[in-house]
Amino acid sequence: MNKYTIVVCDHIHEDGLNILKNTEDVNYVYAADIDKNELLNVIKDADVAITRSSTTVDEKFLNAAVNLKAIIRAGVGYDNVDMEGCSKRGIIAMNVPTANTIAAVELTMAHMLSCMRKFPYAHNQLKNERIWKREDWYGNELFGKKLGVIGFGNIGHRVALRAKSFEMDVVTYDPYIPSTKATDLDVKYTTNFQDILDCDIITIHTPKNQETINIIGEEEIAKMKDGVILINCARGGLYNEEALVNNLKSGKIAMAGIDVFIKEPAINHPLLDLQNVTVTAHLGANTKESQKQIAIQAAQNAIESARGSAYPNALNLPIDESKIPSFVKPYIELTQKMAFLCAQIDKSAIRSITVSAQGEISEYLDSLNTFATVGALKISSGDEVNYVNAKFWAEDKGIKIDSAEISNNTSGYSNKVTVKLTTEKGTIAISGTVFDENVQRIVGINNFVFDIEPKGKMVIMRNNDIPGVIGEVGKLLGDKNINIADFRLSRGKDGALAVILVDEKVCTETLKELNSLEAAISVSYAEI
Repeated sequence: MNKYTIVVCDHIHEDGLNILKNTEDVNYVYAADIDKNELLNVIKDADVAITRSSTTVDEKFLNAAVNLKAIIRAGVGYDNVDMEGCSKRGIIAMNVPTANTIAAVELTMAHMLSCMRKFPYAHNQLKNERIWKREDWYGNELFGKKLGVIGFGNIGHRVALRAKSFEMDVVTYDPYIPSTKATDLDVKYTTNFQDILDCDIITIHTPKNQETINIIGEEEIAKMKDGVILINCARGGLYNEEALVNNLKSGKIAMAGIDVFIKEPAINHPLLDLQNVTVTAHLGANTKESQKQIAIQAAQNAIESARGSAYPNALNLPIDESKIPSFVKPYIELTQKMAFLCAQIDKSAIRSITVSAQGEISEYLDSLNTFATVGALKISSGDEVNYVNAKFWAEDKGIKIDSAEISNNTSGYSNKVTVKLTTEKGTIAISGTVFDENVQRIVGINNFVFDIEPKGKMVIMRNNDIPGVIGEVGKLLGDKNINIADFRLSRGKDGALAVILVDEKVCTETLKELNSLEAAISVSYAEI
């Protein structure tokens, strides 16, 4: 069996390590405790590396990692990763941006409440100074206040929902989402930034880029209400720090809740000298639950990228993920997985790859096409194909790449994507959709209806719809000591199709035995 070497360079939660240890096609190397110079000798054999902030992915690191295909930054920030260097070497760099979502949301609410009621200062007076003066601590209520949320992604929309439970009036500014994402939650959507500046409290939840650095400065603060409260648990530098200090001193800003700074650790920052600030040391991801989820997602992403089936949250792809709505990203990942699955079901030479879409997602067909092409060609081309050269590679092989927008929506799904591969043997089409934030599902294979998570080891069996098939399959796999995790069967006018999720890899000999069953028409095996 071909094994992928995944090196863990920094400490992550044990649950993530256990996933790597227990994955049969992974050669897991734990290098978190070794000297960073010694790490350079270990990393040379790595297909994928998992890092945190303790390992600097610089030129020296990248020169040593001669086999590296992908790097996973187990967390949100990636300032310690040389992105340009990764791109030049064809290394896909990824982060784990959503695992700390709830932790960041709750910290935002904690800062908001602390600013309104000045809890840290009241606590300090009683506990450390042993003074009981209730009259010093008349605060304000969140009830009835207007909250401006800049950025309505994973974190921003959850902050808004919690604010609604406090009966606040919430307005959001985010040019990269459909307005209905906000209005469906009874949140006002605005394209006029002044609507945000008119709010009682403002919180920001955007990535840090050229559009958002210093998005709130002297000019914007001057247009705000006197006594406004500002919260930043996202990225340092989104508020201009000098303007923040000046206006906190003048009282224009009544209070600020700050978790992030431009330069960290910020132990001598002038904000720390002010009495109308609540501060924390970049604690947005610092919950036990968050660290566990980060490790689990980092391990899963490392395995997927090693196999080439998906590159979740890739940072250096030919599309700028910060410039597309958040709802598009899981569809991009799902599309690549579906194409990868198509190519495993039918391993014959590909003649064409067609991606069709319905709903708002159809506006992003070009991006979906690129990812589908990489997924479909990964089986046959290995590491030769990447996101930059995929379409050129396909053209050179005489593979036609096409796309289609479906305007007549009869499926019942708001958004649906279908990947169709035409090969020398025939056609295989897989459809999928995404529920909620990132619940990916395959909903159709050819003309058969399913509800399958695109993940794991699976046997795909086309058979005549006659009695006894499930029993025969179950007995055969049981005799081979292969445990069935799930058995999904869809029936149609042309027979039946079963997708059988299993816990163990299925060898070629077992597939031949399944194919020899009287009812079997075709049997294939796939892993995502």
